[in-house]
Amino acid sequence: MKIAIVSGKSEGPTELNAFDNALIDAGIGDVNLIKVSSMLEKKTEVIELPKLKAGAMVNCVLSSICSKNKGDTITACVAAAIGDKLGCVVEHSGVNVSNEENRKKALEMVKYMMHKRNEKINQMIVEDSTHTVENIGSVVASVVYINDEILE
Repeated sequence: MKIAIVSGKSEGPTELNAFDNALIDAGIGDVNLIKVSSMLEKKTEVIELPKLKAGAMVNCVLSSICSKNKGDTITACVAAAIGDKLGCVVEHSGVNVSNEENRKKALEMVKYMMHKRNEKINQMIVEDSTHTVENIGSVVASVVYINDEILE
């Protein structure tokens, strides 16, 4: 299994447009995202996001948040832990909470998931995006599941 971990942030004239612009910033704005739960296969490989087919159906774990309040600091975060038998992914987001606090919470959750499965963590990846809202803002962070069918 291969995954790419991406993040983006943007503004827009509406929450939907801000969200779409954040997806474009993350490199996943031209595909259909299918939210999945949080499991990875053993020996999952983390790669750079390849060029995806426009309109492809793409599985992902997605963290996102929007705000219309000027001055709000918004953060979206994903954390992935990979072990010998499997891996786990979590997503977390917040408003006016420090980036460090969001990352810490995501790490706590993914470590707990691996612990409950008696799985040792061999690799840990955290990705986040933070933005201070100017008008209407959005941030996203995502673990994108890569397969040959979605590649351009």
